Amino acid sequence: MTSSPPAWIVLGRSPDGLVSVALDADGAEIERRSFDDDALPGEIRRVEDAGGPGPRWVWSDTPEWYERLLDEGVRVARCHDLRLCHAILRDSRLVADAADLRAATAWDAAASVEAGRDDQALFALEDESPARPAGPPSSVAAALEEFARQREAIRAAADPGRLRLLCSAESAGALIASELRHAGLPWDAAVHDRILVDILGERPRGTGAPARIDELAKRVRRELDDPTANLDSQPKLLQALHRAGVMVHSTSRWELGEHEHPVIEPLIEYRRLSRLLSANGWNWLSEWVHDGRFRPVYVPAGVVTGRWASSGGGALQIPRQLRGAVRADPGWAFVVADVAQLEPRVLAAMARDVDLAAAARGRDLYAGVVESGAVSTRQEAKIALLGAMYGATTGDSGRLVPRLRRTYPRSMALVDAAARTGEDGGVVSTWLGRTAPAPSPAWMTAQSRASDADATEGDVTRARRWARDRGRFTRNFVVQGTAAEWALVWLGDLRARLAAFPRTGDQASAGRSGASFAHQAHLVFFLHDELIVHTPAADAERAADAVRGSAAAAAGLLFGGFPIDFPLDLRIARTAEKS
Repeated sequence: MTSSPPAWIVLGRSPDGLVSVALDADGAEIERRSFDDDALPGEIRRVEDAGGPGPRWVWSDTPEWYERLLDEGVRVARCHDLRLCHAILRDSRLVADAADLRAATAWDAAASVEAGRDDQALFALEDESPARPAGPPSSVAAALEEFARQREAIRAAADPGRLRLLCSAESAGALIASELRHAGLPWDAAVHDRILVDILGERPRGTGAPARIDELAKRVRRELDDPTANLDSQPKLLQALHRAGVMVHSTSRWELGEHEHPVIEPLIEYRRLSRLLSANGWNWLSEWVHDGRFRPVYVPAGVVTGRWASSGGGALQIPRQLRGAVRADPGWAFVVADVAQLEPRVLAAMARDVDLAAAARGRDLYAGVVESGAVSTRQEAKIALLGAMYGATTGDSGRLVPRLRRTYPRSMALVDAAARTGEDGGVVSTWLGRTAPAPSPAWMTAQSRASDADATEGDVTRARRWARDRGRFTRNFVVQGTAAEWALVWLGDLRARLAAFPRTGDQASAGRSGASFAHQAHLVFFLHDELIVHTPAADAERAADAVRGSAAAAAGLLFGGFPIDFPLDLRIARTAEKS
C-alpha cells in the first residue's frame, strides 16, 4: 500500500482472477492488486487487521462476497453494497439526474436469494414487476463504473448527507443479514419438540395428524354434520359452513368469531393448531434447525419501504409459543430489546411535532395521548394513531382520527399530505430519501379513463378506489420506511459497538456460531423493531448498555437534536420467551 490510506477498495472479478482497486476519498485510483480467488480471505484480513477506521469495501452484492469470508472467520467493518444502493439512488427524488443509473439495467438485479412467502409487503400493487436478472455484474470494471455513477448521484443530490447515511445503513444491514444467518439463532430442538407435544399431542407416525388436531377435526365434522368435509380446502370448507347455516365469506378468525354456532370454537382452534404444525412443526424443525442453531435467510430491503423480508424459515413469523425454544448457550445470555411505539415516535420526529413528542417522552406514547385529552382511553389512542398512519376511515378509527388532527396538527398534516400525493399519482420519500414506486401503467390508465367523457360508473368507482388505495400506501410509506431507516441505523451502530468488545466467550460455542462469533457478543435476530444479542453472560450488562446507546445514537443521526426518545423494552434472559 502507499502512504495515503484508501477510503474505498472496490472488489471484482477479471478473466485472470480477482482484483481489488484502492481509491482515495475523491475516487482516484491509488493501487490495483490482482490475486487468486483462494487468496480473498487473506487479502481482506490483511486490510482489516491494519487498524484504524479502515476503508469501506465496495462490492456487487454482499451475500456473494461476504458469506464466504464468514466461513473463513473473516469479518469486515464496513462495505458499500452496489446492488442495494443502486436501487435506492435510481429511484430517489433527492437525486438530481438518475438517467445514467436507470440506464444501467444490469444492476436492477434480484438479491442473491429472492424474497419468498415470508415477504411482508406493505400493500399489493396493481401489477407485478417484470422478472429481474439473478445477480448483478461481478466484474471489477462494472463495479468501478457503477460506483462512479453512485458517487456522482450522491454528490449532486439535493441532500447528499441523507443519501450517504441511507446507503451506509443499507449496506451495514446487508452485512448484518449475512452475519445473522452465519451465527444463527440459538435454538433448543428438544424444547421445541416438547412444546409441540404439549400443544398438538404426540408426533404422529406416518402421515397422520397429531392427536389434538385429529380430535378437533372430528368435532368440526360432527358439528357440520359432514363426516367427509375437507377442512384444509378453503372453497370446500366454506361450502360446508354454508350448508350448516354459517354464512361467512372467509374462514378468518375474526369473521368466524362474529357468528354463533357450535362449529366456530373447534374450527378456530383446528386452524390455529394446523397453522402451527405446517409452519413450525416437526418438519420445519428438521429442515431449519441444525447443531443448535436456526439459520433463516434474511432479505434486506425485501419490501418496498426498506423493511426486511425473509426467503426461507419464517424468521419474521416465529410464533409466540415457540420463543421458549430460543435458548442461549451455557455461560451465555440474551439481551432482548424492542422499541415501544416506533412508528408513531418516528412520525412525531419527521413532523417536528413537539406536542406528540411530549406525549411520548419517557413513557408509553398512547398513555401520553390520553393525558393530552385527545382521546379517552389507551385503546382509543392506539386505534386513532394506527388509523391515521394506515388510512383507516371507517369505524372507531374514522371517528377518532379527527380528534388527533385537532391535537397534533403537524403530524396529521404530514401523513395527510402523503396520502393526497399518492391519490394524485405522485411519489413520496422517507426521511433519508428512499422513494416509493411510481403508480403502475394500469393505475394511470384507470385514472385517465375515469376522466373521459364516456367513462362508465364502474370506471369512476374503480379509479377512486385505486386512488384511495394508493393514498393509503403513500400515507404509511413515509412512516414505515423511516422507521425501517431508524432500525437500520440502530443495528449498524450496535454492530460496531459489539465488535469492539473483548473476545471472552466460551470456546464451546465455536462450532455452533462460527469462529467469528464464538467469543464475543453478537446479533442473532432482528424483526422490524426488535433485536436479540447473544452475549457471554459476563458481558450482558455491557451489551445491554450498547443496545441502549445505539438507540440514542440512531435518534441523533436521523433527527438531530429534536426531543424525541425511543425507549426500549429490554431484558437480559436465558430465553427469548416473553413474560
